Amino acid sequence: MRNPRNDALGESQPNGVADPSPPLPLAGGAGEGPVGSVPEEDNSSPDPSRERERDKADPQRSCILTRRTASRDELIRLVLGPDGQVHPDVRAKAPGRGAWIGVTRAELEAAIAKNKLKPALARAFKTGDVTIGPDLPERIEAALQRACLDRLGMEARSGTLVNGGERVEQAARSGKVHLLLFAADAGADGRRKLDQAWRVGGAEERGHRHGLEIPVARPILSMALGRENVVHAALTDPRAAARVLAALTRWRAFIVGTAGLGRGDDAVGPSAVDDE
Repeated sequence: MRNPRNDALGESQPNGVADPSPPLPLAGGAGEGPVGSVPEEDNSSPDPSRERERDKADPQRSCILTRRTASRDELIRLVLGPDGQVHPDVRAKAPGRGAWIGVTRAELEAAIAKNKLKPALARAFKTGDVTIGPDLPERIEAALQRACLDRLGMEARSGTLVNGGERVEQAARSGKVHLLLFAADAGADGRRKLDQAWRVGGAEERGHRHGLEIPVARPILSMALGRENVVHAALTDPRAAARVLAALTRWRAFIVGTAGLGRGDDAVGPSAVDDE
């Protein structure tokens, strides 16, 4: 059944993808800002245990702009600060009520320009005191970049990531690679060579035909991993590969839309708003 809280939340978005500004090292105020919570309608706090059980049972959310549903892990959560400012919460850990979007950066920029995002958020947060900074798309992209690079750094420190052309090729041919990655400025010849080695090692059996590009150049990737001149990298643990793939897919989807972010079934049950 349709959730009454979803009524009137959907507004169609224009399609079209545009290249965002080039990814840069994260600095200054980019990323996720300070957030606060919005009081519940009944002035009572939700039961955290019930919220966790609900998420385990039905981890789907719907986009407030497209009314399409997808996994929480694929969507992007927005939260409202005490000053009415909207902030990205890509790790979905901030307290308070959140609203979810599943659109590309180009679509989000169009929604802001056409004044479609603000009314959708006002309905979701049940307040007219909503301020959307012009840098919100940039901050979301920076936060997604940080989340993915942080995950790669953690996997490198835990020993589940290898880099270097020869080491990656050897691991790929021997069937040890579960995810193959390239820096944005990796050469075509090197990519083809490692793709072939990975196919020999069973890439297609794991659902891959070639490696994925990380949308940053080698200096930024090297800094994130704490290693020198990282051009090619590979995940040798299946769970680590899944964690990195999830973060990278969401980041790439927001930039270019290739992952079909939020393009699932029409929302018929889960709310676009949560009360975490």
